[in-house]
Amino acid sequence: RPHRTELYEAPPSACWPIVYSPDYNITFVGLEKLHPFDAGKWGKVIDFLKEEKLIADDLIVQAREATDEDLLVVHTRRYLNKLKWSFVVATITEIPPVAFLPNFLVQRKVLKPLRTQTGGTIMAGKLAVDRGWAINVGGGFHHCSSDKGGGFCAYADITLAIKFLFERVQGVSKATIIDLDAHQGNGHERDFMDDHRVYIMDAYNRYIYPGDGIAKRAIKRKVELEWGTEDTEYLQKVHTHVEGALNELKPDIIVYNAGTDILDGDPLGGLAISPQGIVKRDEVVFKAARSRRIPILMVTSGGYQKRTARIIADSIINLHNLGLIDKELATSGAENPKVEQMIRDSAKNLSKLSLQ
Repeated sequence: RPHRTELYEAPPSACWPIVYSPDYNITFVGLEKLHPFDAGKWGKVIDFLKEEKLIADDLIVQAREATDEDLLVVHTRRYLNKLKWSFVVATITEIPPVAFLPNFLVQRKVLKPLRTQTGGTIMAGKLAVDRGWAINVGGGFHHCSSDKGGGFCAYADITLAIKFLFERVQGVSKATIIDLDAHQGNGHERDFMDDHRVYIMDAYNRYIYPGDGIAKRAIKRKVELEWGTEDTEYLQKVHTHVEGALNELKPDIIVYNAGTDILDGDPLGGLAISPQGIVKRDEVVFKAARSRRIPILMVTSGGYQKRTARIIADSIINLHNLGLIDKELATSGAENPKVEQMIRDSAKNLSKLSLQ
């Protein structure tokens, strides 16, 4: 029997299925500046969306921190215990000085934000099924598996979101991961290596971290990209393979790992996609999901330049302008046949009551 979790409690219906918490942001005596990651990127995305009047604070779903019990749905106790050693966390986050900090500070300043983003991904998984789509403004820690972290990823939020749905939500038994971060998503690949319920498509720069040959065996659609791949070739490949993946298997949920480290000039990605190319890529994936009425959960994953927050916000605004994400549609659940049935049933019950 699944344990009881606050992560699956329904948020107010007036909220957009956009999940965020100010606790996502890592700010700690300048240490975050030692990693190329913009550790305040998540808050900036929300600020841009507020400026554009797309959302307001009370319309965002507040992410909750994943508890140990939540994390144990995927992680081993041994792995979670390892995170009590600061040097282990320093290795995973690639911020060496973290090794010299007392662990209570590492827990509070580094791991709590990552646990809150992980809770956000699990929450967004349920929201996507309920409302047709959801976006966690953080998450996408695709280098972490059940017993090993790395590449700034300390918790396996993608694996967790999918396993939570499989265990707790009726009618969700097949998932497709579309991983378009510049790096190979070796964490979820290792977790779902022999799980036929999960179909993985991964497009990445073939020459960079992690180069995990064992994990590659789990990829059903492998799109290995060359250094400096540009928009035209990239978008054509994404379109072909996303369509191909969804035609091959119609899942009950798509988890879309929308890393922005494919951006031209990214110090770690080595690809050359323009900001417009990223916006177009997200549009391609959402169009494919929405036209097939498959619930989609998007996480933001890697992106290591100051301008990535603006691009993520622009992409969300574009999805909204095109009607691919919509608060009204979302709250009425019109895209989700299960929800449609529920609405019809409750309307019937109401009319029965009014007749009595």
